[in-house]
Amino acid sequence: MNELTIKNLHVSVHDKEILTGVNLVIRSGEMHAIMGPNGTGKSTLSAAIMGDPNYQITAGKIEIDGEDVTELSVDERARSGLFQAMQYPSVVPGVTNFEFMKAAVNARRPDKPVSSLQFMKQFEEKRAFLAMKEEVGHRYLNEGFSGGEKKRNEILQMLLIQPNLAILDEIDSGLDIDALKVVAKGVNSMRSAHFSTLMITHYQRLLDYIVPDQVHVMMGGQIVKSAGPDLAKRLEKEGYAGLRDELGLDLSLTDEEEDWA
Repeated sequence: MNELTIKNLHVSVHDKEILTGVNLVIRSGEMHAIMGPNGTGKSTLSAAIMGDPNYQITAGKIEIDGEDVTELSVDERARSGLFQAMQYPSVVPGVTNFEFMKAAVNARRPDKPVSSLQFMKQFEEKRAFLAMKEEVGHRYLNEGFSGGEKKRNEILQMLLIQPNLAILDEIDSGLDIDALKVVAKGVNSMRSAHFSTLMITHYQRLLDYIVPDQVHVMMGGQIVKSAGPDLAKRLEKEGYAGLRDELGLDLSLTDEEEDWA
């Protein structure tokens, strides 16, 4: 994948419009960050890109290399090279980390599946790189994991699957500084001309460790400003009120909409 293009995207949940016309281009090799107040549609955008059926696209397009993927399923999008690190990773009792991740890797390469021996070597290499415990492969997916362990586990999946575009939805949420550094180390190790990232975050501290090429601010279901990494530093210092005033915006969502955004 060389380019993700989002054109005039409108998304509704339970007949409530959350995204009101998002436009965004992420080229291969670029790292982008999206910031914004609570309830402005940041997580809705990530879910819509991945094809979550709970989010209804009412207008606009999502394209990969010029091909419209708006109607593709979550599985089809994942096979095309998209990956999402969840804000709240699911627990899957009865399925080990090793089994789950091996199946995910082979889903991307059905014509040349990796053997258990090959995958074990890859798994152990990436596990050690992220300083995760040796028994993590035998544990059920996210069962009994702490918040930090779940986030590291999402990055472990990303390193093994090797997607073209990773969407990191508040991957820094709840992490202490040591865990944040490990997560950032994993993401930065993926940097290449063939990999891009969309990070959704509330805090500048993540962007101290994973420096983005572009920072976008969402308000009222739209991207209202885009600039370089200094924009995040300004927001950390001044908050969003000054930007609202500068742009002449009076955008807000109802409490019901905030629950879904």
